[in-house]
Amino acid sequence: MVTIKSNHEIELMKEAGRITFETLELIRRAVRPGITTLELDRMAEKYIRSQGATPSFKNYSGFPGSICASVNEKIIHGFPSEYKLKEGDILSVDTGACYKGYHGDAARTFAVGKISPEAQRLIDVTRECFFEGIKFAREGYRISDISRAIQNHAESNGYSVLREYCGHGVGHNLHEEPEIPNYVGTVRGVRLVRGMTLAIEPMVNMGSKEIETLDDGWTVVTKDGKLAAHYENSVLITSGDPFLLTRYK
Repeated sequence: MVTIKSNHEIELMKEAGRITFETLELIRRAVRPGITTLELDRMAEKYIRSQGATPSFKNYSGFPGSICASVNEKIIHGFPSEYKLKEGDILSVDTGACYKGYHGDAARTFAVGKISPEAQRLIDVTRECFFEGIKFAREGYRISDISRAIQNHAESNGYSVLREYCGHGVGHNLHEEPEIPNYVGTVRGVRLVRGMTLAIEPMVNMGSKEIETLDDGWTVVTKDGKLAAHYENSVLITSGDPFLLTRYK
């Protein structure tokens, strides 16, 4: 069931969103060749807890980290590890903060040092997909309108989008209804109304949409080994423009 948030719940989600945004900003400033993704994870957890919140991902269905740290061909759900980032890598970081029972959820893909023009274009187009999608995150539109905009922008730039994973509602639970695919399927999805809170998250592959899951049961990678990028914000549907609960850069 899709939940409509009260004004009180929205205020809590704004605070959760602020903490999530600031955590990603902390990571953005720290990303450099030589740092490990486990160091970034510890940094994120320390900051989230310092703000009176808890990491949304830590121990969620057994996930070990406070961030998902997915490097290069890893699309989502990468484990933080002792892997040292290298010049030219791209790093997708997904994280969330739970504040007084309500979650913020957001993701960014960061360049590690100097990256190739092709990798930068993938990052840029993935971000653009989000902003194309939220043009339709308004009362009266349907979920499929968001999905169509994301898919069209990705594919018009020669990329593909995941079918197996999607955006979702967010609030008291990290994952709530409705699902928000990054492609148009056979279902139009619910009509949007004010008070809905959605985590909209384009996941874009440089090559084929085909994926694999590693033996850890979590990490999703591109089957062809090509790069992937991820961009996400938690979004509030209002009577006018959508409000980004996790802000953005």
